[in-house]
Amino acid sequence: MARGINTKCLHLEEEEGCCNNYGSISFPIYQTATYEHPAVGQSTGFDYSRLQNPTREHLEKIVATLENGIDALAFSTGMAAITLVMELFKPGDHLIIDADLYGGSIRLFDNVSSKNGIRFSRIDCWKENVESYVNENTKAIYIETPTNPMMNVTDIAALAEIAKRHNLLLIVDNTFLSPYFQNPLELGADIVVHSGTKFLCGHNDTLAGFLVTNREDISEKLRFLIKTTGSGLAPFDSWLILRGIKTLGIRMEQAQKNAFKIAEWLQTKSAVTRVIYPGLPDHPGYEIMKKQARGFGSMLTFQLESKEFALSVLEKVRMIKFAESLGGVETLITYPTTQTHADVPKEIRERNGITEATLRLSVGIEDTQDLLDEFEKVFAETEEELYGGKKS
Repeated sequence: MARGINTKCLHLEEEEGCCNNYGSISFPIYQTATYEHPAVGQSTGFDYSRLQNPTREHLEKIVATLENGIDALAFSTGMAAITLVMELFKPGDHLIIDADLYGGSIRLFDNVSSKNGIRFSRIDCWKENVESYVNENTKAIYIETPTNPMMNVTDIAALAEIAKRHNLLLIVDNTFLSPYFQNPLELGADIVVHSGTKFLCGHNDTLAGFLVTNREDISEKLRFLIKTTGSGLAPFDSWLILRGIKTLGIRMEQAQKNAFKIAEWLQTKSAVTRVIYPGLPDHPGYEIMKKQARGFGSMLTFQLESKEFALSVLEKVRMIKFAESLGGVETLITYPTTQTHADVPKEIRERNGITEATLRLSVGIEDTQDLLDEFEKVFAETEEELYGGKKS
């Protein structure tokens, strides 16, 4: 019988009952660069930590299990993972990518991958005819769902059918929902990307990235590339991610509960012109999310009526932190224009709907009422400052 995901976060079934590592409940940190060999032609299974390390291997097995893949690779950052997956392609190859992506991914594709001869078609994969952009050089489709920061939702299974028809790789960045809420491999994706820094870690205390696949041929290529490029995750950071994953489920549930409440509260404010959260029934991707995911996550974006209102909110928050990143236990509010998407050309930002009045919220696990109280206070102070009285 298949185990539940909360159990998978804690236990690697293949290692149960063995009393390895002196019976240590917390998997040890193997802080070593190299390994002794018993004799020529003999090995303990590990040679050099750039190739593999026991702590990293254990983490990779856990993540592969959570995503129902056959292999997972852990990297020093999420961007290191995306950079390596781009090494699967050669000059002249063409990729279809979503128009609304994390700014770091756009920066990589525009300034590094394009320099290396890879060509891109940037489209709204959630609403455009993706198949019409496929040509003889197309090798892959790359998406986020929901997207960062505009929370667009793409039907993964439908896109997988297109990819299979044309022998393309489907690469899905699953960072926003984590394996707890969504498993793209089960829906037909070939490679899943995670910024492990975010929900998998969950505590804003280290960086990591992951690639997960259910194909042996892709696993073999990625393993060769990670040992060649040397971008694997260090032992201590691997241990931190292992520790964070243990509470993934309870964190995701509480954060999602808070996100629903905040989204509903924001909808009552006249200074808020739009609330973008896929858990709201009026979101265009609501029905798709119900079909392909087990939840809606804790990321939301909202538009305010003016840049001045947005900047005032960022200045006045206290318990809620004005900071880049997402997925930790603390609630973070981000200004995409100067933070996550600062390097994205203004015309692309505006086309995607990112304005100087756009704020992105990564909802944490604080008590719901405390978050609402802070927003009430911040909005009231802003309205007093800008309008001389209550507006919302």
